Amino acid sequence: MPTYVYEILDADGEGTGETFEHVQPMSAEPLREHPETGAPVRRVPQAPAIAGSMSPLKEKTKLSNKNLEKLGMTKYKRQGDGSYEKTAGKEGPRHIRKQS
Repeated sequence: MPTYVYEILDADGEGTGETFEHVQPMSAEPLREHPETGAPVRRVPQAPAIAGSMSPLKEKTKLSNKNLEKLGMTKYKRQGDGSYEKTAGKEGPRHIRKQS
């Protein structure tokens, strides 16, 4: 389930800058009030976490060839002549060359 960030609102409906995280299903409606205090809140849009990207809360995900193989993925590296050589994975051809 995703973790959403919410901002606490003041009496005028303006953001106070105070935030908290809440884990809930994607299908759930956004919270309208703080689960503990009952203060009004709004969901704050966040950039999605993408594998390999840096996040201030999480360590960088390592997409090494070994980890790609564990995930059942195949990786090819482009060679100087425009062909591709498999560097990770068990499926697929070892080399991919342009047909003449």
